[in-house]
Amino acid sequence: MSEPRYAYVTLITNDDYAKGAKALATSLRRTATPAVIVVLHTAGVDQASLAPLLKLDCRLVPVEHLPLSAEFNERHARSNLHAAAPFTKGRKPAFHSPLDNFCKLRLWQLTEYTSCVFIDADAIVLHNIDKLFRYPEFSAAPNVYESLEDFQRLNSGVFVAQPSEDTFQRMLERLDQPGVFWNRTDQTFLQEFFPDWHGLPIYFNMLQYVWFTMPQLWDWHSISVLHYQYEKPWETNHPKVDKLRPLIDLWHAFYAGDDLPDLSTMANPEEAA
Repeated sequence: MSEPRYAYVTLITNDDYAKGAKALATSLRRTATPAVIVVLHTAGVDQASLAPLLKLDCRLVPVEHLPLSAEFNERHARSNLHAAAPFTKGRKPAFHSPLDNFCKLRLWQLTEYTSCVFIDADAIVLHNIDKLFRYPEFSAAPNVYESLEDFQRLNSGVFVAQPSEDTFQRMLERLDQPGVFWNRTDQTFLQEFFPDWHGLPIYFNMLQYVWFTMPQLWDWHSISVLHYQYEKPWETNHPKVDKLRPLIDLWHAFYAGDDLPDLSTMANPEEAA
């Protein structure tokens, strides 16, 4: 029996998220993982933005948008989706396109790998998380960033999956039905497709808003993946920069390849306030 092959997978659809992928790949390399780092990228990413990822020994895989109907694409276009399901807690940057999110499903076509851990490009890994490769499909952390009521919803910023062309084809059949509307795009779809999803601890996908909404949950020793949902740390007009300054500075240290602060001495949210 052949040895299992593992891969961390992320997705970039524009040059802004390529910045995030660089910081993410740098953070993964610092954990000394032997797993492959795969970067799915669409035609919207310039070659110059991909070059730093090659230097980090990432495997670059070009992908196309899913073959979805014109009606589906219109319903899930940024203006229509945000009008039907507006964001009320934070701001998505202008470079975010909801339709891009569905490209995550291309992960299931990476059948050369036994198990994959998907991580959004706006996240960084603080501790080795290779044990996730042994978790079942489909494993994800809850979408907790404001209250404990969010535990029933998954967040697709980190998940564990087992690539399968059969699964991918079944996803396409389920995804694009007449009149269907996935109000949280891939997250709503994945939660319906995997109704018995396995819940990961929130520390495998700690959303940045927890820093100021539920500081009692913040523990630097436990957090393995820090996910910068809503506003991005590389934005120059960041509306929550004052609230999130320590987290933004940490991301920039990874991005620049600088020495990292000792997390054991990092201030906790209540101390930083």
